[in-house]
Amino acid sequence: MPGPRHEAVKTALSRDIRTFQRPTGADGRPQRISAFFGSRCFGADRMRERLPPDIFRRWQDVVEKGVRPERPVADAIAHAVKEWAIEQGATHFCHWFHPMTGLTAEKHDSFLAFDSAGRAIEKFTGAMLIQSEPDASSFPSGGMRSTFEARGYTNWDPTSPMFLMDTPNGRTLCIPSAFLGYHGQALDEKAPLLRSMDAINRSAGRLLSLLSPTGEHPGRITVTVGPEQEYFVIDRAYAALRPDLVIAGRSVLGARAPKGQSLEDHYFGSIPQRVQSFMEEVEVELYYLGVSAKTRHNEVAPSQFELAPIFCEANLAADHNQLVMSTLRKVAARHDLIALLHEKPFAGVNGSGKHLNWSMSDNKGHNLLDPGDNPSENLRFLAVLASILLGVHRHAAVLRASIASYANDYRLGANEAPPAIISVFLGDALTRVVEAAERGENVVLDPGAPIQLAAQLPLIARDNTDRNRTSPFAFTGNKFEFRAVGASASISWPGTCLNAVVADGMDQLAAWIEADASPDRVLSAVRRALTEAAPVRFDGNGYSAEWVQEAEGRGLPHARTTPAALSALRQQAATDLFTRQKVLSPEELRARHDVRLDQYNKRVEIEIDLLLRLVDTQILPAVERDAQEFSGGWRGRQLEAGLEAIIAARVELNRLLSNHVEGEEARAEWLCHTLLPAAQNLRAACDRMEEICSDERWPLPSYYEMLFLS
Repeated sequence: MPGPRHEAVKTALSRDIRTFQRPTGADGRPQRISAFFGSRCFGADRMRERLPPDIFRRWQDVVEKGVRPERPVADAIAHAVKEWAIEQGATHFCHWFHPMTGLTAEKHDSFLAFDSAGRAIEKFTGAMLIQSEPDASSFPSGGMRSTFEARGYTNWDPTSPMFLMDTPNGRTLCIPSAFLGYHGQALDEKAPLLRSMDAINRSAGRLLSLLSPTGEHPGRITVTVGPEQEYFVIDRAYAALRPDLVIAGRSVLGARAPKGQSLEDHYFGSIPQRVQSFMEEVEVELYYLGVSAKTRHNEVAPSQFELAPIFCEANLAADHNQLVMSTLRKVAARHDLIALLHEKPFAGVNGSGKHLNWSMSDNKGHNLLDPGDNPSENLRFLAVLASILLGVHRHAAVLRASIASYANDYRLGANEAPPAIISVFLGDALTRVVEAAERGENVVLDPGAPIQLAAQLPLIARDNTDRNRTSPFAFTGNKFEFRAVGASASISWPGTCLNAVVADGMDQLAAWIEADASPDRVLSAVRRALTEAAPVRFDGNGYSAEWVQEAEGRGLPHARTTPAALSALRQQAATDLFTRQKVLSPEELRARHDVRLDQYNKRVEIEIDLLLRLVDTQILPAVERDAQEFSGGWRGRQLEAGLEAIIAARVELNRLLSNHVEGEEARAEWLCHTLLPAAQNLRAACDRMEEICSDERWPLPSYYEMLFLS
């Protein structure tokens, strides 16, 4: 008889496509996006309307010049945002922050208070805006806070607009914040990111002042990023029968479907109508919050998709990306879908990444990574490029550690994501410029002939660089693309590390220029940086075995697993980098190593537990019943052999689990190199049985059903 799995298929196939009411104007016609974009944010336009002019100007200084907000400014903003939020239906406020879980956190407080006569009023002051006090011992701290040392603070980030979050019966005012301990340690992802942006501002200002004929300081330098977000969606009826997807975010069991992405027909294909409706509602929700969801499309794997925003300042982009992930999950539930942000939810098809497009701009909006018409003569561009290459080369191990996670280990180097070797792709044209600069020569770039496919088609321009999807850090015209970041990761930590690395490269280049009195001191420093960083440049196939050997010959680090990658954060070079750039203290850096190692160990252990429970409660009973029914025949013998293989693999896994390994680092190595291979053997035995077990008895929704029948 049909079981829960077959009922789930029937439910998924009978779903109606959800429709929703798009924003309309007074005339009842759909509004333009620009008419409601950011309407749930207390941004610059709304502050200009509601704040006294002098207060608004002082707030602009906070955002544009990095000036610390004074108490009168906070009091005025608190009053204005309270009145606006209440008008919009808000009853509560919360300080919204990014702890080291990779997610966001919030504690809601009511605006309710009482006056001296005991009458109920709404109250929100500058002091309440600036800070609140959540329990710091209940969040990951890497030992910086213990159970009996509970006090921690959230600290308002005035550079990121407050916004209204819809609740089932109202709204809550969310205040983007940093999170710190009682002694001032950063317990979150945002504070180090903000510090690293300050480091870029200092270092770039120092370097660009040296490049100016008059020594003029360039003003504030900002880091701008645009993170692409890949994800899967499947029907929630399937997820309800897959505790591994619900708890771990990925399937710990599952045989490949007969068809995956082999026909290459899903990428950029026609978006399924049900998913299109989901995407459209996600975009509207994000537009309300001022998040610029710009691009949507099918990704490579079946049921995989992508959303990409427009560039904005790095700390705002980090807030926006967290809102993107939470909105994907929230809106998916409305459509009876589940959004999977795990890096590898399904074996055998592409996993999901989050390409972090990264650049820098001066206070006039000029992109520092724009080569111009002739990059070999664009001294500023060459100096900035040389600084980046130098920093990435010297601190490649730190960048590798920044994208390390148990989930991302399933992607890196798997012909779907860059390898675990950090290298830089420049493209043929820019490589010629760099090599000429190393020789002290100029190269005039030929933009190349335009492309025309047929007489009826207009000419199209040819870029100076191709794209290399196997490169973890690739130049793509006027920005770098850090392609190795995992889909579920907060962009704050890789962004922090990248900023620190680049700032360090800029400081070194500036120091070489300052120490040289010769007329060509800038070009001399650029040549020195480019020559030292030459080993990190690679434009070839990052998936090839030859590249692995070549990279080792070049001396490039190759940390294949998360435990190996995270060890770089324990090295003196990393400590010196983060303290020199005033981004993390030694204690804060050690905490981030310990938190990420602890997360690795716990995620592996959770998946092992899930695997064993699924095998014991679902796989073994199904295979045993099937073997009994077909006993004696060829199929029965196959099932019995498979059953024995599952039991043997399970026994071996239990034997290994009985061992006790002391120390988190030793345990991580043991989990990685001993326990996970045994778990993979158990999975492989189960997946073989899925392919021959009776369909009516197999209990778990299959890859075919989840990826193609949603």
